[in-house]
Amino acid sequence: MEIPQHVAIIMDGNGRWAKDKGLPRIKGHKAGVARVEEIVEVAANSGVKHLSLYAFSTENWRRPESEVSVIMCLLRLYLRLYTNSLHRKGIRFHFLGDIEGMPEGIRADALALEIATAGENGMVFHLAVNYGSRMELVNAIKKCISDGLEVADINETTVEERLLTKGVPPVDLLIRTSGEQRISNFLLWQCAYAEFYFADCHWPDFNKAEFQKAMESFASRERRFGGI
Repeated sequence: MEIPQHVAIIMDGNGRWAKDKGLPRIKGHKAGVARVEEIVEVAANSGVKHLSLYAFSTENWRRPESEVSVIMCLLRLYLRLYTNSLHRKGIRFHFLGDIEGMPEGIRADALALEIATAGENGMVFHLAVNYGSRMELVNAIKKCISDGLEVADINETTVEERLLTKGVPPVDLLIRTSGEQRISNFLLWQCAYAEFYFADCHWPDFNKAEFQKAMESFASRERRFGGI
């Protein structure tokens, strides 16, 4: 079975999962965090080289302050607890987003986890937090200008070299949970030729079997990249 080199997942539905069960939204976010660890391991064991998970967008700051606070607390807890787990699995961590816009404690923990796992040779786990693709593209163009490039020198290569995913292969498979069929400002450039898979289940229910369904769907498709 053909294995996608780069899988990206929009983890959607934590709040709806909790609502369906008559639970507060915080329970949904906690269940979502627990699911992250499982899917990271499943992806690595499946032979995926890069896994990008969309955890918190630049637009998510508009959510109620109490909910944002809970998400940030859970994020910091994850960053602190899973260093040893990533080490055991040989997984390298990469923070994908505007890290300067994050609270100081989370910024420090994310950088510490990147440094601690920098020597690992297995799958790279990109956690997208405070990420927005339009922001990323605008910043890449600005960097082209600030680096002194002439208009004629700005092309796909020079832009790509200034993205947050510099050196990372394009997305092969984009998965979104919870039945929604939107890309939501996630890796717009990187998903130019990605195959899309939409799972009906909410993220906390997206388990190993659901991941395997997505992988099988990908393997069944004929990818032409604009060719005949």
